[in-house]
Amino acid sequence: MSSETLPSIGEMMAASVPMARTLNLDFAETTAERAVVRMPDQPDFHNHVGGPHAGAMFTLAESASGAIVMAAFGDQLGRAVPLAVRAEIGYKKLAMGPVTATAALGRPVAEVVAELDAGERPEFPVNIAITREDGAVTGEMSIVWTLRPNK
Repeated sequence: MSSETLPSIGEMMAASVPMARTLNLDFAETTAERAVVRMPDQPDFHNHVGGPHAGAMFTLAESASGAIVMAAFGDQLGRAVPLAVRAEIGYKKLAMGPVTATAALGRPVAEVVAELDAGERPEFPVNIAITREDGAVTGEMSIVWTLRPNK
């Protein structure tokens, strides 16, 4: 199968994560270095002040982190499953309209894979910035992931 016929990370996320479809997330960029996911302005997911609900923004950021984890460690799925361990989010400014989550890995891929090769269960952070269309950062999230070795 050529790479032209393989589904993109965004297509795989939309197919396997129902909330990504529910929120109409757009996986604009997914590489091992960066994932960019956009959520359109949707009145059904607004909060009491007319912006995206905190839960929707959490899901947006978590989805961006999942996309970068899949891009960085998808080749390890035969021997380990990626799992979110813990997350922390800070809401910095009022978010209105469409919002974008940009995720970055907090550790080098090779370092994480080396720990997996050594029989360990590596943990690694993914840091995400949530921004409005004007570029203002409305939220910041950090999610610690692990690669749990298959038994």
